[in-house]
Amino acid sequence: MDVFVCTGCGAALTAPVARVPLPPEAHGRYGHVPLPPLLEPGTYAVDPVPSGPPYREWEDVGEAEAAARGLFAPVWPVSFGRAGRIVTAPGDTRGTVLIPEHSGDSCLGMCAGERPNMACAACGLLVASREDDCGMWQAVWMEPDAVRRVPTGLPVPAPVFTPAPPDTPAGGWHDRWSAAAGAALAHLLAASGGDRLELPGGYADLMVARALGRLLPGDGPARRVGLVGDGDPDIAFVPYSAPDAGTAIPVPLPDGIWACLALPGETSPLPASGTLPDGVLRDDYPLPDHPTETVSPDRAVFLRTLARMPEVRRPWLRALYDRVWVDRVPL
Repeated sequence: MDVFVCTGCGAALTAPVARVPLPPEAHGRYGHVPLPPLLEPGTYAVDPVPSGPPYREWEDVGEAEAAARGLFAPVWPVSFGRAGRIVTAPGDTRGTVLIPEHSGDSCLGMCAGERPNMACAACGLLVASREDDCGMWQAVWMEPDAVRRVPTGLPVPAPVFTPAPPDTPAGGWHDRWSAAAGAALAHLLAASGGDRLELPGGYADLMVARALGRLLPGDGPARRVGLVGDGDPDIAFVPYSAPDAGTAIPVPLPDGIWACLALPGETSPLPASGTLPDGVLRDDYPLPDHPTETVSPDRAVFLRTLARMPEVRRPWLRALYDRVWVDRVPL
């Protein structure tokens, strides 16, 4: 567990939090309603690429400067924020004050402006931006040069799973599956080499089969897609927490969604009676809700993910990118 402190005065700005992977839906917007927190309580994630304001138009940046920032295909807009921003759930912040006038062009809540809208209560240093506007995940994004991570030595507790209510119109499990499908689709296309892909069936088909059928050949040579540890696939779905795919090309998925693909019939982490058999690992929280029909991959997540992959500069893959970006081929 870690605590983040102000670099100006050393005051604690968060409760103890444990690092988790950044969810693929982190920068997405969903509908015109309030969304739940992006992360579970007691956790934080780090965005490894530049994010947040200020922004510039792609046409004003140019391909060379964009590539230096890790972008290899057009996106709108281009972030010139810092890489390494830290995100937490709003309830895990401590010792801060809001500065509403620093919020950007918002509707029903707050969003990031040109300057951080949260300051250290002890010394006044601008340290973070709170976002909770309609269609945005509730989150606090801390600036990497304004905070410092301090290990606490506390053990990481068992994960807490708080699913969204079933009637949540946006920001629930369906949007998280859509975002994961968009990111996975980008990785699958880059790994395909332009060949047809054979999926393992089940939830993988619901997530990406329709989109792959629209973007890749329907016949000819095929590459096999499977789960890591399941035979010897050419391309393997792997969980964020264990990305090693051996000799296969990895396609990362959030841990809970990967677990649904790996254990599609699992409904409870506990057996009906007795104890778990030797060698069986227990899940500490239930698998997330899952789809029963085709998922629509999140277009923005797909484009954002593929634009940051150098493979998109290959002519055939850039042509697919432009079909989705310019021609708006449905996924």
